[in-house]
Amino acid sequence: MSFSSAADAPAPAIANIVEVENCRDVLRVFSDGSIHRTTGPSFPVPVEDDGSIEWDDATFALDLGLRLRLYRPRHRLPTDPGKLPIFYYFHGGGYCIGSRTWPNFHNYCLRLAAGLRSVIVSPDYRLAPENRLPAALDDSLASILWIRSQALSGDPNPLLSDADFSRVYISGDSAGGSIAHHLAVRFSSDEGRSELEPLLVRGYVLLMPFFGGTQRSKSEEYCPSDAFLNLELNDRFWRLSLPVGSTTDDPVSNPFGPGGPDLKAVRFDPMLVVVGGRDLLRDRAADYGERLKEWGKPVEVLDFEGQQHGFFTIQPRSEPADRLMSYIRRFMDKNGCRLD
Repeated sequence: MSFSSAADAPAPAIANIVEVENCRDVLRVFSDGSIHRTTGPSFPVPVEDDGSIEWDDATFALDLGLRLRLYRPRHRLPTDPGKLPIFYYFHGGGYCIGSRTWPNFHNYCLRLAAGLRSVIVSPDYRLAPENRLPAALDDSLASILWIRSQALSGDPNPLLSDADFSRVYISGDSAGGSIAHHLAVRFSSDEGRSELEPLLVRGYVLLMPFFGGTQRSKSEEYCPSDAFLNLELNDRFWRLSLPVGSTTDDPVSNPFGPGGPDLKAVRFDPMLVVVGGRDLLRDRAADYGERLKEWGKPVEVLDFEGQQHGFFTIQPRSEPADRLMSYIRRFMDKNGCRLD
């Protein structure tokens, strides 16, 4: 099943131990190798829960203590289908920070459940540097196979009781978008598709995916230092999350990196790649989508001019976020059946 072969505590106070890495003050790494994590989010925002969405947590990897959060509209609308599609949302955070419980991600999943009229699945995964890649990819796969086990059980989680296991969409934000890419490659083969049965993935939505490479892109070179995701933080995330000794051309980071799968030969399912005009990751994500399109893959690239990284979770009820929701819903409607 593999892609490859703590609670709050006081930070070290010994004078000769210094902080060497800091990720938004929620992850701090020190010169003696010790790590300090806070349980709170990187920035506090109020939870916007009007009660129209029911949600609950479930454990999908008991041995690792990993949980996911399920969301479902509380009341049906006349236009809702008999069974609701399943829409995965893998959170961002550079593989180093983030959780399904963070209010920005929680708010967005509430918004997705209401806007897409779907069951939303929001899994956690192990974080780096304690668990470097590909741990997050392995955990994300495990969360998909847990949903498969629910489909086969005959007595699924109550929030999945009216889910349509034949209409699954896999989405991710930033690092979660990179996860969605790796899952799209894995499930593209006949073996990968049979691994999912009876689940049927209809499409993928990559929201500003977190890709890397040793050759700087223009959007990386000219990204302002005060951006929500700037180059210094971007490099730090990769430094902490990649396998020891790897560069950002490792295929786990760079989809076109040496030694990775030949994407020209991959039978991709329909994909929507979302980029933002003010996002440091814009050029890499746009190049990824355009290359796949040139190779005849069923890929759409949606460019939100002037928008920064993660605009849809920072302001989930803004006009650009509303437009994105409409595009995603249209993508799902269009791809209700697999395009062979």
